[in-house]
Amino acid sequence: MNLLLLHPEDWCDDGVAEISGRRYVHAEEVLKLSQRSGECRAGLLNGAVGRGIVESVDAANQRMRLRFVPEQEPPPPLPLILAAALPRPLTLRRVVHAAVTMGVKELWFYQSWKVEKSYWSSPMVAEENLREQIFLALEQSVDTVMPELHFQRRFQTFVQEDLPRMSAGGELLIAHPDPAAVPCPRGLSGKTTLVVGPEGGFTPREVEQLTAAGGTMIGLGPRILRTEVAVPVLISRLFDGVQ
Repeated sequence: MNLLLLHPEDWCDDGVAEISGRRYVHAEEVLKLSQRSGECRAGLLNGAVGRGIVESVDAANQRMRLRFVPEQEPPPPLPLILAAALPRPLTLRRVVHAAVTMGVKELWFYQSWKVEKSYWSSPMVAEENLREQIFLALEQSVDTVMPELHFQRRFQTFVQEDLPRMSAGGELLIAHPDPAAVPCPRGLSGKTTLVVGPEGGFTPREVEQLTAAGGTMIGLGPRILRTEVAVPVLISRLFDGVQ
């Protein structure tokens, strides 16, 4: 945890935030707030970054009260919308964590032919069950701004309705392991929509539909990467020097 993230429900009537649970344990055992200077880097969810200064510690009930001092705005987001074919539940958590850590603020997960339909029945495919992973990613990257999450179970709807809206006014790139794909570009700075397929790649029909929607096929070479590896590699190459 590089940032103690303060949530709206933490605030008491006197304007002091009270934390408990996982955040208390980390603050007390790792940050040693009750033993050192009594302050740490903190941030308001969807707000400023600053310092949290300890007001009191209730070790018996594992509660800590802090006064927040705002100092700066959170880091700027990447101008990127990431859309990935829904991966298996454990991979989904890793992809969300990696993307949020790197500054992505809009994520889409969609159905494609090679996505197991059983993945959609997992409890993980719900924003409320991904929130803790998102909080961990924000704390890791010293960020406070929650990303938007979207799920689309129909590929046709995704390509014909969702994709044109999200890619309007920007560049549309389709990551696909195909010899005909152009090498992944570098150093982008404008609005970009990146569509990542399933680990087995898109079907020929899906490639046809995505290119018809205006997408450019890009690749990372001959190796087939897992989604959790491909996503951070793609983002790092696309926005080299921007992050």
